[in-house]
Amino acid sequence: MPSAWTRLPIFCEFDDDSLTELLFAMPIYEYQALNEKGATAKSLIDADSPREAREKLRRQRLFVTDLRPVSDGEKGSRGFSVPMPFTGVKSADVSSITRQLATLLAAGIPLAQALQALIEQVKGGRFEQIMRQVKDSVIQGIAFHEALARHPKAFSPLYVNMVKAGEASGTLDEVLSRLADYLQSQTRLRGRITAALAYPAIMVLVAFGVVTFLMVFIVPDIAGMLTDLGQELPPLTLLVIGISDSFVAYWWTIPFAVIGIYSLWKSWTSSEAGRRMWHKFLLVIPLFGDLFRKVAVSRFAMTFSTLLKSGLPALECLRIVRTVVQNQVLADTLEQVHGRILEGTDIATPMKKSGVFPPVVGYMIAIGEQSGQLEDLLDRIGTAYEEEVELATQKFTSMLEPALIVVMALVVAVIVLSVLLPMLQISQSVGA
Repeated sequence: MPSAWTRLPIFCEFDDDSLTELLFAMPIYEYQALNEKGATAKSLIDADSPREAREKLRRQRLFVTDLRPVSDGEKGSRGFSVPMPFTGVKSADVSSITRQLATLLAAGIPLAQALQALIEQVKGGRFEQIMRQVKDSVIQGIAFHEALARHPKAFSPLYVNMVKAGEASGTLDEVLSRLADYLQSQTRLRGRITAALAYPAIMVLVAFGVVTFLMVFIVPDIAGMLTDLGQELPPLTLLVIGISDSFVAYWWTIPFAVIGIYSLWKSWTSSEAGRRMWHKFLLVIPLFGDLFRKVAVSRFAMTFSTLLKSGLPALECLRIVRTVVQNQVLADTLEQVHGRILEGTDIATPMKKSGVFPPVVGYMIAIGEQSGQLEDLLDRIGTAYEEEVELATQKFTSMLEPALIVVMALVVAVIVLSVLLPMLQISQSVGA
């Protein structure tokens, strides 16, 4: 066979000696084996036959105890993914894999080989199966972005469209590197918010535990003692005892009530009208509203900039960004902006008139459009609002923590006061 090079329609090159192997996806085997220390290892491996799979595992110093082929229904016939139980793919893992794939492609490694290297690194879990299916699809000549689009729970429309733009422009490695930066910035932003809200959440749980302990174990004993004395109890004491009795008698209804309320809320927010009302409420609620708005604006600016830098048209960028802001009110505004642009107007004018986006965002976008530096201006907006999100989160938690302490102190004070009042009455009656 001549040593010519054959170009496949996935911007990668393969020599003719390996072309036959690459045109057909290798069978996938699920194995269970013991390592040198006797620990059990379970994962997937590509091989032409069970014998080759065992030889590969033997070279890895693994003793195979069970080996079976993964059926087409499990891995997706001819590379097509099928519904499977989804155990979750972390955004941090997707970001890391994207960064490594960009590095491998920039080094001149063909796409299929780069994907195989990533598969060997992932090892185990649903993400490995997804990456194997993606590699199989690419080997069969399917475009990389189409292979990714078959796994929407792991790769978002934004991810798929950026990869599509990178394939079309021949700059897939640069686009993937930019995409990894974006994913890392979004993960960092979520991490900051989660870390800031962790302490208040713990305080709420501790407060609930303390109040539950008092109402279940302390108040009933004291109520029994006061009842035995035959003393007329104050209204506050009767109220607390009534709540305690109800809690002890009907505690088992609380999980059902929580599940019922959550189900109703989920059903309501799943409807278009309910989701729009809820998202509008989130933007105006005291303390929370400002934070939610800044998070949405930061995500909008960073996503819009990343898509424009990847070579996508502005209209296509707006269509994708609508799915990223995660707020129906802002999404509706972006849809209106999209429609106005089709009518011939610029981006900034309808955004200024919307009243949803802060005025400074509209003015900066207008300057970016006039100067031809829209991507850079959007980057600055995203960075500025990301910093404001961090400051707003710190401000929110600094106000929330003392508020929770005050509420917890008031609840405990009411319980203690309900116990002390009848005690005082008894002492006064005895002294008289």
